[in-house]
Amino acid sequence: MENIFKGTGPAVITPFKSPDQSIDFEALGNLLEFQIASGIQFLVTLGTTAEAVTMSEQERHSVYNFVKDVNKGRLPLMVGFGGNNTAEVISHIKSADFKGVDAILSVVPYYNKPTQEGLYRHFMAIAEVCPVPIILYNVPSRCGVNMTADTTLRLARSSSKFMGVKEASGKIDQIKKIIDRSPKGFGVVSGDDAMIHGINSIGGDGVISVLANALPAETVKLTEKCRNNEPDAITMQDSYARLIKLLFVDGNPAGVKALLHQKGMIENELRLPLCPASERTYKRLAEALKNF
Repeated sequence: MENIFKGTGPAVITPFKSPDQSIDFEALGNLLEFQIASGIQFLVTLGTTAEAVTMSEQERHSVYNFVKDVNKGRLPLMVGFGGNNTAEVISHIKSADFKGVDAILSVVPYYNKPTQEGLYRHFMAIAEVCPVPIILYNVPSRCGVNMTADTTLRLARSSSKFMGVKEASGKIDQIKKIIDRSPKGFGVVSGDDAMIHGINSIGGDGVISVLANALPAETVKLTEKCRNNEPDAITMQDSYARLIKLLFVDGNPAGVKALLHQKGMIENELRLPLCPASERTYKRLAEALKNF
């Protein structure tokens, strides 16, 4: 199966209204149109950056159905379906309407710290019931366990349902092994804005990006330069280093929501246990944003 998620895809935030923190669908629609008009190549909703873990199942369904309606098939769409309870993930998948969805993004189970065999069985169980392709998501800094290259490759070879992996391990040797040894068509995208160059310069397919929420055109340009190994690609990546680092000082998506608030696109609201960026970080982000 050929990976269709290539280039730049924003890990789309979920705007909330104050004071009740209900979902701001008007702001979400405007944000999606802004990103699409800016040249992004695919969309990702209900991931980490979307604060999906703080939403009810009904809210999650309403968000991805809204995104489908706005997108109208213009771009490939990936929707987050993951968790640390395999049976519950399977139940959510069985209850979902996948018309207009091109793949799911499924994160390595967190907190439980399963073995590599446990990870393999978890994802194979999902593959048995999921009606659309699956993008694996390896982010050990959040999950407490790293899915090794061998496990990722084992999954890729075991079922054609696995289309690719979003890699945010920071382990460049591991990522290169996946790129070099994966079956034809299996994609590897960066899950870390700081590693767009590092991963794409060795054969990666793109990035699922936090930064692209607020700076979609700029992130598209950077990613394409890195994928094409242009001479100034690493210099351009370095020019974004300070801004990218600031995005995560107070956690994600606090930083990128601060940027979008500064651009007048959303209210600066997050759901607990996350909080908006501190006043100091907010000001530093505003200063860094002026450069772009």
